[in-house]
Amino acid sequence: MTPSRRQIIVAATLGLALSGPAFGAVDKFAQPDDMTLGNPNAKVTVVEYASASCPHCAHFNNEIFPAFKAKYIDTGRVHYVFREFLTPPAEVAAASFLVARCAGRDKYFSVLDTIFRGQAQMYQSGDVKGALLRAAQGAGMTEAQFDACLTNEAAGDALSARVERYAKQDGIDSTPTFVINGRKMDPNTPATLANLDAAIAKAR
Repeated sequence: MTPSRRQIIVAATLGLALSGPAFGAVDKFAQPDDMTLGNPNAKVTVVEYASASCPHCAHFNNEIFPAFKAKYIDTGRVHYVFREFLTPPAEVAAASFLVARCAGRDKYFSVLDTIFRGQAQMYQSGDVKGALLRAAQGAGMTEAQFDACLTNEAAGDALSARVERYAKQDGIDSTPTFVINGRKMDPNTPATLANLDAAIAKAR
C-alpha cells in the first residue's frame, strides 16, 4: 500500500524529529512532473524508479550512474527520467524528495546525489534530519526553507499522487526499476552498466 499525503507529511516531520520547480521538455515516455537529464529528443529514454531510502538505489547512484551518465546522458544518446518511489523507511525517502524538489530543478540531482552518498552514514548515525539539512544547505537553502519544504502540503500531495500512480499504473513494487523505451527490465536483473548497455542496445 502506498502512503497517503498525510502519512508523508506526518512522517517527514514527526519521523525526522525522532531519529515546485519548473520542468523542461519531455519526450513521449516522460511526464511533465518528471525530473530529467539529457536530450529529450534522444532515441532512447531510460526511466529509473528509485527511492532515496533504498540502499540498492544508493549503490547504483554512487557506483554505476557516473559511468552511465558519461556514456549515455552527457553524449545525448539517452534521455534519463528519474521517478520518485517510497520504500522503508518511507519518511526518509519522502523528506529527501521534498527537499530535493525545493532546491529547484537545476539543483535537484545534486541534492539527491549528496543524500545517496551520505545514506550509509546517515543510517549509521541515526541523524536523518541533520544529514538532509546539510544536503539542503549545500544547495543554498536556509534551515527555515528546509523546514518549510517538509511541511508543504501541496508538495506532499503531489508526491503521494506520483507514488500511487507509479504503483498502480506502472506496476512498480521495487527499486531500482528501469524502463527503457517503455519496456521494463526484469527487476531481478542486476542494475549494472553491462546490463543497461544490453537493454539499451535492444531498444534502438
